[in-house]
Amino acid sequence: MTPQRKMPYMALFWAFTRIGLLGFGGGPSMIPLVQQEVVKRHAWLRDEEFAEVLAIGNTLPGPIATKMAGYIGYRVGGITGSVIAVSAVIIPMILAMIMLLGGLSRYRDVAWIHGMGQAVVPVVMIMLAQLTLDFWRKSRLALGWMFSLAMALIAGGLIYGLGVHPGWVIGALLAAALLQPVRDASEVKA
Repeated sequence: MTPQRKMPYMALFWAFTRIGLLGFGGGPSMIPLVQQEVVKRHAWLRDEEFAEVLAIGNTLPGPIATKMAGYIGYRVGGITGSVIAVSAVIIPMILAMIMLLGGLSRYRDVAWIHGMGQAVVPVVMIMLAQLTLDFWRKSRLALGWMFSLAMALIAGGLIYGLGVHPGWVIGALLAAALLQPVRDASEVKA
């Protein structure tokens, strides 16, 4: 194995270990951490690619963090990279669960233990708000603010108002995009 090939493996391992260790609250709270590591720190994906991986990952069953780790690891380092990234994101969570649940069951009546969990919630809320604003900005630039707002309201109505699973909404949008007639370059310029 050449030194160049070994470097992505270590970078993948440490990036997804950080995500696994700092992703309090599960999948949704890990998404901004994945974006920070994958897009901003290591530039393994562009913002648009990250958004696509997130959208496709949300349509598939299972935890989003492991799906994203698996794909990104594969993209960066092949099958070995995929195994490393998924292991790095899962193992810290498993170890933390064993240690935390053991400690919580022993000290569950201590007030500050209960308060620790509650204190993390506002931080995760801000991280998700920042990710939402980033996606809004990108959507607005790509589609225009009126169309982006209309899509957000329709998706929100379907998901929260009617209880439609987000995977169905994303799948319908992907199918609609695939069924769009392809315009050639002369039509685009006209």
